[in-house]
Amino acid sequence: MSHDTGQDISAYIHIPFCEHICYYCDFNKVFLEGQPVDEYIEMLLREMTLQLEKTPIKSAPTLYVGGGTPTSLTAKQLERLLSGIVERFPMETVTEFTVEANPGDLTADKLAVMQNYQVNRLSMGVQTFDDRLLKKIGRRHTSADVYETMAFLEKADFRNVSIDLIYALPGQTLAGFRETLQRAIELDLPHYSLYSLILENKTMFMNWIRQGRLTLPDQEEESQMFEETILAMEKAGRKQYEISNFALAGKESEHNKVYWHNEHYFGFGAGASGYVGDTRYKNFGPIQHYLSPLRENKLPVYDEETLTVKSQMEEEMFLGLRLKEGVSASRFAEKFQRSIQEVYGKVLAEEQQAGLLEVTGDRIRLTETGLLIGNDIFERFLIDE
Repeated sequence: MSHDTGQDISAYIHIPFCEHICYYCDFNKVFLEGQPVDEYIEMLLREMTLQLEKTPIKSAPTLYVGGGTPTSLTAKQLERLLSGIVERFPMETVTEFTVEANPGDLTADKLAVMQNYQVNRLSMGVQTFDDRLLKKIGRRHTSADVYETMAFLEKADFRNVSIDLIYALPGQTLAGFRETLQRAIELDLPHYSLYSLILENKTMFMNWIRQGRLTLPDQEEESQMFEETILAMEKAGRKQYEISNFALAGKESEHNKVYWHNEHYFGFGAGASGYVGDTRYKNFGPIQHYLSPLRENKLPVYDEETLTVKSQMEEEMFLGLRLKEGVSASRFAEKFQRSIQEVYGKVLAEEQQAGLLEVTGDRIRLTETGLLIGNDIFERFLIDE
């Protein structure tokens, strides 16, 4: 396949299988048992072939295999998937190749497969170091599994690891969260992502909240957990470069920056979304609905939206302002042939006046106070018709 002409487009690759469904998760996922996993992998690779023929690329800056649980695949299935990806993409252009992993599912032989196929970053769902809470949120691993996994990663000299933590969990105390945060930082990893629990429809947690069976920390405790995270990460030399993400210099998630910079990416797999040209698209979610068109060599896209310039401008602001570096005024002008002041001058002035936004040279960014209430500010950048 020629990569001489075409665009720079990253890729997200979705593995929807899980050995267990977490109570808070609303991602597109299914129980692994009884699923056509091998056929899914073959059709996923076919989707890549079809899409890359339709939209040739010259480079793929980042590749990200997420889920679901990619490490629920066997080593043999993982090898088929990764070898197929490597065959189809111009790997010499890929700077970051991430696979999501679960402590307990990731084994030394699976890691060896990943290293063999140029995977250079792992993102692990740890969520908390409190075993009681792990059980309560439907996770199958324990904190001991995390340390065991870290030990063989270190033995294999695989150090580019990020972990996800969730705070404001049901029954989580401030003291308990502080202990989780301390244990996470003691692992001395280059990257950490911390998200507050969001209650999503169609999850067990949402049902239990409605039934009065769960109690969550109050807003004040949640805010304190977030503020203490920022201070603890800063002290440990991990800079907050995006609202929920902290990293050593040079170890930021390049793939997530593709989203935040509003750049283009393919979405491969059941329920995956992509953004190519001025079109956002979404694949069928249910496995058989996803597989069916691919068996006939057709792409499994069920929804496409052509973004207006107005929508693209709004997204540029919502996404870019999540980053500590903020939005570049010159990049905005180059992209949309209009100055950011012309489009958003009034809002920028009001948010600056309120101390929530600052403009420094080419950069428009949220202040420390603004970062705490980001979602409220993003709404201000919706453009009235």
